[in-house]
Amino acid sequence: MPEGLIQLGVIGRAHGVRGLVKVTSHTADPADLIAYGPLSDAKGQVYALRWVAEGVAEVSRIVDGAPVKVTDRAAAEKLTNIKLFIDRAALPPAGEDEYYLTDLFGLTVLDTTGRTIGSVAVVHDYGAGASLEIERPGAVPLLIPFTAACVPTVDLANGRLVLVEPDEVVVQPEPPSEETAPKNAEEAA
Repeated sequence: MPEGLIQLGVIGRAHGVRGLVKVTSHTADPADLIAYGPLSDAKGQVYALRWVAEGVAEVSRIVDGAPVKVTDRAAAEKLTNIKLFIDRAALPPAGEDEYYLTDLFGLTVLDTTGRTIGSVAVVHDYGAGASLEIERPGAVPLLIPFTAACVPTVDLANGRLVLVEPDEVVVQPEPPSEETAPKNAEEAA
């Protein structure tokens, strides 16, 4: 990802023959993607979007400050998989106890005694809540849920967070079902 930019969406496949495209938005409300104004790709090309239906947009390239609308399917197909970015400074400040996931990358991870465990290498978020992948010197990475219980302190100003490692998960054996339970005292012995 280009330095200082945050990915807010990606252009998908062409939609119809008039230059429309499917767009995946990474904003909390997908419609808000266009509220940030023009977006750029990784090479600096600037785009303006206008929603025409849910997940479908009209795209214009900004050339010399003027919008040039994509008007045919062939041109729209060339935009497939273009990632759309915004400058990090254009985003509003995060709320209290809220973080932009990109701000967590590279933070030093400390345990509750102040001992360094490693650093945040990857932030995973598949929709059920974020998890942090902690790179540890000489050890396999540690994957932890990004919750207040496991990460009670995030100190962006000093580039660190505190980790309370969750207890080991112990899976209890399931009680025998009727099919596998002994039928009489002789089978149980």
